[in-house]
Amino acid sequence: MTTTIADIRDDFALLDDWEDRYRYVIELGRQLPPFPEELRTDANKVRGCASQVWIATHIEGDGEGRSMHFEGDSDAHIVRGLIAILLALYQDRSPSEITALDPQAVFKEFGLSEHLTQQRSNGLASMVARVRADAAAAG
Repeated sequence: MTTTIADIRDDFALLDDWEDRYRYVIELGRQLPPFPEELRTDANKVRGCASQVWIATHIEGDGEGRSMHFEGDSDAHIVRGLIAILLALYQDRSPSEITALDPQAVFKEFGLSEHLTQQRSNGLASMVARVRADAAAAG
């Protein structure tokens, strides 16, 4: 997936209503690369999500040049799109960049905070917590 957070921001700005934005989020999820079956493990499962969600974390490089690479999947279309947004936000950043980044500002800018159901908002928070915990552990 090569969609950047700037691309998503620009595309969101072009969409006038939330029905179109939901369709766009679903389309982002469809663009995720296939998630390897061997990564669908209990260790990669994200707790606190109503749907099935897996996020696999890989650390690339070493020392100060380390970056974190993520793969994710869900059995729910909109959640797959939320994973795509998270990957665009966090992909290939250093552990310290990830822990310093405030994703809530981005979610608020996109309007996700007020347009997701409470259940999806809780799931999104669980996904963010998982990514940030992995970054802190790698830190």
